[in-house]
Amino acid sequence: MNRIDARFAELREAGRKAFIPFITAGDPDLDATAALVRELDRRGASLIELGVPFSDPVADGATIQASYTRALDGGVTVDRILDTVQTVRSDVSAPILTMISISLVQRRGIEAYIDRAKAAGVDGAIIPDLPVDESDEAVRIAAAADFPLVMLSAPTTPAARRRLIAERSRGFVYCVSLTGITGARADLPPEVVDHVKALKALTGTPVCVGFGVSRPDQVARLCTVADGVIVGSAIVRLIHANTDAPRDELLRAVGDFAAGLADAARPEERS
Repeated sequence: MNRIDARFAELREAGRKAFIPFITAGDPDLDATAALVRELDRRGASLIELGVPFSDPVADGATIQASYTRALDGGVTVDRILDTVQTVRSDVSAPILTMISISLVQRRGIEAYIDRAKAAGVDGAIIPDLPVDESDEAVRIAAAADFPLVMLSAPTTPAARRRLIAERSRGFVYCVSLTGITGARADLPPEVVDHVKALKALTGTPVCVGFGVSRPDQVARLCTVADGVIVGSAIVRLIHANTDAPRDELLRAVGDFAAGLADAARPEERS
């Protein structure tokens, strides 16, 4: 069993939900990324999502777009990111996923990318710009390698397409909470609960919610229906705000914030 499926099985057995932080690989630098991955794991992350910087990001709001630009300006590459994962893999229990554009995967070749990523210790991938109806080859290769490909379902996804996404997604289904781009929101649309329920009716694969989530109360609310919650922009913004601080202060700030979100994803500890 791959690490992602094993982690969700552990969470289900413990009656817990997943807290999945997103950070941009290479922002502010790859040494910081390695330290942040270790800190997030130590402070309660169930899985960790690494954004692979791309010059034309898909659905990413201003916060993540800016972090991608900073990382690319710093010389980050796919291979350097995978090398970084390899350096931390033995220190980190949380599964690690990459969020990566299909263009970067196809540049190397789907099979070659998965082989390289697995060798580095990456456990799965989210490819947001891979259309589900063009995913046959990627799904087949990933399944043969036991490398989960997580697919996204948006509020505007038609029912037939949502069903196909639910059938093909492995690891978890990424339920996009709102229309538009990523970024912390003061409020989430009430329709997200129905969206989660609709996906869960189609699959036994865990369903996790992302986009717009930034506060413990939002995490707690979503975890009453979803199997986990993804928080990205709020963490990326906090990292950037502490870029010039001493490294231990950066780690403490991000770790404290992550710990509060992780606690909110543990309903048995709030009861």
